Amino acid sequence: MFDIDRWREIFQTISKNKLRTILSGFTIAFAILLFTILFGIGNGLKHTFEREFAGDSMYSIYIWTGRTTKPYKGLQAGRRIQLKNDDYKYLIDKFKSNISTISPRIQRNTNATYQGKKNNYTMRAVYPGYQKLESAEMMSGRFINMLDLKKRSKVVAIGRLVEKDLFGQLSAIGKEINMNGISYQVIGVFSDPGGDNDERYIYAPFTTVQQLYGNTDHVDSFGITYNPALNVDQAIKFGHNMEAALKEKHSIHPRDQNAIRVRNYAEGNRDASMMMFVLNIIILFIGIGTLIAGVIGISNIMIYIVKERTKEIGIRKALGARPRTIIAMIMMESIFITAISGYIGLMVGTGVLGLIGNKLERYFILNPSVETYVVVGATIVLVLAGTIAGYVPAKRASSIKPIEALRDD
Repeated sequence: MFDIDRWREIFQTISKNKLRTILSGFTIAFAILLFTILFGIGNGLKHTFEREFAGDSMYSIYIWTGRTTKPYKGLQAGRRIQLKNDDYKYLIDKFKSNISTISPRIQRNTNATYQGKKNNYTMRAVYPGYQKLESAEMMSGRFINMLDLKKRSKVVAIGRLVEKDLFGQLSAIGKEINMNGISYQVIGVFSDPGGDNDERYIYAPFTTVQQLYGNTDHVDSFGITYNPALNVDQAIKFGHNMEAALKEKHSIHPRDQNAIRVRNYAEGNRDASMMMFVLNIIILFIGIGTLIAGVIGISNIMIYIVKERTKEIGIRKALGARPRTIIAMIMMESIFITAISGYIGLMVGTGVLGLIGNKLERYFILNPSVETYVVVGATIVLVLAGTIAGYVPAKRASSIKPIEALRDD
């Protein structure tokens, strides 16, 4: 219950002991300030790792080829391995249960032109499932669909920055762009969390490009998303199994590391998860260490404060103050100073992170920040520590007889 007289007493005590109040408040504010900055920097490192995986689905596997480095089954080393359309069917038939989406890919550099504006981009010929691989989000229009593949339509979905480069403030939907002498209609514009580079891609139907550029059944690479139900170890094994199957199909030595190449994001996710775990442990220790230092500081200050006020407590008891009243007053003062100081430390800490945030990217620290609930939780811990630190000596002091308290040196 709010007691205005008690609060007036607390403010009078604080105003008469400014140095003591400032020192105790500084200890708490500095603890929260340090906690906020260190925790924010730790989160900045976590954000950097998360950004590395933002451009593609975390369940992705990419397969492409090179030249053989070992002779096998009477075949010479140095053969160029070429993926083909029947490899797409082979992978689906053999690994259907573990494949979520799969898309063959052909990639070419292209010069795109619209009404005198032109620029160089990367064109990718893909299946509709490739949108999931790149985590592309449609801003307007649509992505490539199966009907486009069936009809071999001359249509494209372009990145946000391609639209900006060629069309300025105009919408690109429905307009025609010329790529290497062939006109394509823009059916969609997408954004990509991977950043500017990924928003300068142009996607066309796989069958259209395969027919226009050589009329062959050649495939540059495959992009696959695996079943999310697979755990990391199962996903890594799945990638190895596909690699082994393709090596067997193309008569490649099992230990040839160059002919069939597989990039499995499950391995990167495992490494990133381990790094994130280590970072979380470091951040946890930093947080706990900072809070412990703050708790010790508060405890020492509160013991000193109560000791200093022993004679005052004796006078209060001589005038009829009850022990619980004395304890409540000291604890309320402790909680008030801790809460206000903690809030100041929080505000200063978040302000510092805001000022230095952009300057830390060169050190691979992206958007250093700390969730409000984390710092509020840390402040509550310090408030509780201040409460306990104030209660124990206050309880002891309130039990001293007035005559003994007045004699205290």
